[in-house]
Amino acid sequence: MTYILQTHHLTKAYQGKEVVSNVNMRVKKGEIYGFLGPNGAGKTTVMRMLTNLVKPTSGEINMFGQRVTNQSYELLKRIGCIIEYPVFYDKLTAKENLDLHCEYMGYYDKKAIDEALDLVNLHNVDDKAVKDFSLGMKQRLGIARAIITKPELLILDEPINGLDPVGIKELRNLFQLLSKEYGITLLISSHILGEIELMADTVGVISEGRLVEEVSMESIRNKNTNYIEIRTNDSKKAALVLENSLNISNYKIVDPSMIRIYETDISQHEVAKSLILQDVSIHSINVKNHSLEDYFLTLINGGGKIA
Repeated sequence: MTYILQTHHLTKAYQGKEVVSNVNMRVKKGEIYGFLGPNGAGKTTVMRMLTNLVKPTSGEINMFGQRVTNQSYELLKRIGCIIEYPVFYDKLTAKENLDLHCEYMGYYDKKAIDEALDLVNLHNVDDKAVKDFSLGMKQRLGIARAIITKPELLILDEPINGLDPVGIKELRNLFQLLSKEYGITLLISSHILGEIELMADTVGVISEGRLVEEVSMESIRNKNTNYIEIRTNDSKKAALVLENSLNISNYKIVDPSMIRIYETDISQHEVAKSLILQDVSIHSINVKNHSLEDYFLTLINGGGKIA
């Protein structure tokens, strides 16, 4: 197994209080690693340490088989990143910003500028100053800047912020293309769990500064079972029908309008028929799988691994 990025007991403290504690991450070469956690969990602090913007209080970081130090300038040239909100020279155009970035990086392939803008679908902006860009356009430009030098590792902190659903889908396809076709490894943090579920190979879940779980998406899918989800105007009444008429005990009232049944030997049709006969209104009834969101919430609320 080839790991392009590893951390060992990575810790950061401010004024004696640890905001990141003993994080041990392992990111495989060529994969998309989804980094998940609630606001304030420590995602951005970890990413800032990985890109040498913040120095760890203790622990170490290894990239490409080498330890990252204060002198790891050549090593860091092999990564691209967006940490928090991308900042540009607002009075310059997108191409002028990218040209300056290439100068800073010592990268002189001028064709790469048009290629990067094309990859993120940022067109017809030749004469437009960045200050006149929308939030979504600036986010796309930030990604173009991060990928322009053909990095081996791409670190993106909430890269789909500010994008509409079409833009999110386009970037999801781009990230998968970079991973599968170009062999670039991506570490992506996001609070949009559904998107991480669609694109990630591995998921790392961080809570209160600690890495709670690191698991493959395939493993999550394999351990999850189907359930029947019912939306109704009275979950408690529906639960009584399930127990008394169908002898179902393996269910969960999610909220006043939703109930989930985890029995595997009963059909959706049987459930619907019994509820209707007992005058329980059904807004919808569907067979579903446990999602990454279910897995994530269980980890965060339970503070440990799911069996």
